[in-house]
Amino acid sequence: MFPGRPPARRAPAPALRRALLLLQVLLLLRAPAGLLGDRTRRVSLEVIPGQTDLSQTLLHVRAVGANSTIHYVWSSLGPPAVLFVATDTPHSVLTVNWSCLLSPEPEGGLAVLPAQSVRFSSALVFLRLFEFDSTNSSEVKDGSPGKPYPPYQLADFSWNDVNSTLDPTTLSATFQGRPTKDPFGAFTNGSLAFKVCAFSGSGHPAQLPRLLHTADTSQLEVVLSGAVPRGNHSLFGLEVATPVFNSECPQLKEQESVDDEYSPAVFQLDQLLWHSPPKGFLQWRPVAFSQRQPTWKTALPCQVSPPGPTLTGLLSQSPIVRAFFGPSFNFCTFNLTFGDSTGPTYEDQYYLSWSALLGIGIPPVDSFSPLVLGIMAVVLGAPGLLLIGGGLSLLLLRHRRYSEYEPIS
Repeated sequence: MFPGRPPARRAPAPALRRALLLLQVLLLLRAPAGLLGDRTRRVSLEVIPGQTDLSQTLLHVRAVGANSTIHYVWSSLGPPAVLFVATDTPHSVLTVNWSCLLSPEPEGGLAVLPAQSVRFSSALVFLRLFEFDSTNSSEVKDGSPGKPYPPYQLADFSWNDVNSTLDPTTLSATFQGRPTKDPFGAFTNGSLAFKVCAFSGSGHPAQLPRLLHTADTSQLEVVLSGAVPRGNHSLFGLEVATPVFNSECPQLKEQESVDDEYSPAVFQLDQLLWHSPPKGFLQWRPVAFSQRQPTWKTALPCQVSPPGPTLTGLLSQSPIVRAFFGPSFNFCTFNLTFGDSTGPTYEDQYYLSWSALLGIGIPPVDSFSPLVLGIMAVVLGAPGLLLIGGGLSLLLLRHRRYSEYEPIS
């Protein structure tokens, strides 16, 4: 051995290697899935005002990453709708020609430029608010939510000025509306609201159902509050449409998620998946809530029907959808129904809320919570972790010894 030269490094002991591997696995389990390549994004909310009417506005959420941008354009022109577009550049921009957008032929009135940077685009349109009388047990047994009342056409609602609810700090805004014609006064003290929230990173909201979000997602919360039901046990629902350019509707998929900290053990996720990569998705837990401070005890079941094709002419037109995609497309529609004939009802508090995540890429998947990871580390890896601590201390001592060594001259 030459003077002053440290001995050759030895390979880590098997127990130390196992502990290091355990730590790597635990870190991978903790990392959220569903990112489009950026763990964080620069997110901005902008209200694009119309020409004269304050209710004719667009809410533009722009999420900029290192090599991509996601645009969410929320609109209350016609039925409430959201356009979501992913581009492969951080410099893409939204352009709006209001004169064209508000005309009978809005094609070309809204675009994301440069056009060649667009890698995925789709939209959701919220068409009707359903109400069912679930007191007739025979109809409920047949699989129907109950006898339907005439639905509320959301294209006939009037909406607030979203500027008044815009909060750049929480990256949120709310569209709140009520029917323009309400002969029975059901919405005299009530409203239907679409609460939009964007995220610059990943995490769980404080309020149930605590869906895991990433920087590639935007959350929608639909809230029906204060409206007087037309029956003694009314169930409510939504009709939702998405444009398609062939006969293939988005895929409805159920998935079990490990979510030990935020809900009991294994919990279900429902997902609507668009097929074009990078895939778009709508993700939600099959529950709604009947109180402003939601708990699992007040949760209502949420049923969803499989998406099916519907001709464009049968639906209320959304100006932003026609402006972006042009006139040549059809729709696939699906229905969401909240509650059943036996559990908690909307009438308990005159309140109903349902939340979903809209995003681009792979949907987020919940991982084990820090509590469970800590238990796993203690139970499975305590000896290895002790070895890691001892090994690091030994390496530091050796480094100090060799750094202070003076060779013999």
